[in-house]
Amino acid sequence: MIKFIKNFRKDEDGAVTVDWVVLTAAVAALAGVAYTSVASGVDSVADATGTALTNSVPTTYSLGTNPS
Repeated sequence: MIKFIKNFRKDEDGAVTVDWVVLTAAVAALAGVAYTSVASGVDSVADATGTALTNSVPTTYSLGTNPS
């Protein structure tokens, strides 16, 4: 039993797994932070583009008239 405990303490396979899990969690957290910081800018650009298109494109036409 003592030999098993000594071998278990020396085994580093679990430590490598923990390192990869922590690294993956950090990458996912950074991706979430990047998404939230970019999302507000993208929303404002999309709103401005929609407003510009709404104001510049005529929405109704009458037969026989020039929509200029």
